[in-house]
Amino acid sequence: MIEHYATGSYMKIAGKSYHQDLKIIGDRVKENWWRNQGHRLDIDDIADILSAKPEVLVIGTGYAGNLRIPADVRTAIENHDISVVAHETAKAATIFNRLYNEGKDVAGAFHLTC
Repeated sequence: MIEHYATGSYMKIAGKSYHQDLKIIGDRVKENWWRNQGHRLDIDDIADILSAKPEVLVIGTGYAGNLRIPADVRTAIENHDISVVAHETAKAATIFNRLYNEGKDVAGAFHLTC
């Protein structure tokens, strides 16, 4: 599904280029994803993903890994019976694709820069 990620600049999905943070829920891309506190993930930032109830949420923390996921947010996600995988965005995109191609119900939340 994710065709390309260029470190810190864009992600290409299904032939379309995205230049700002985004979420993938099912087969939909929600572009221009803004978080309540910039480089800190809050549970409210992913309420739509929690409602979709995927098996796995893959979080791309940026090319340098600057997006922080507090322990209480990770626990809240897991309490929704959703597994969490978080890595720098390049690695997260690779993991997302692998899970997607395996037929897993996977959602993604990707910080594209820093």
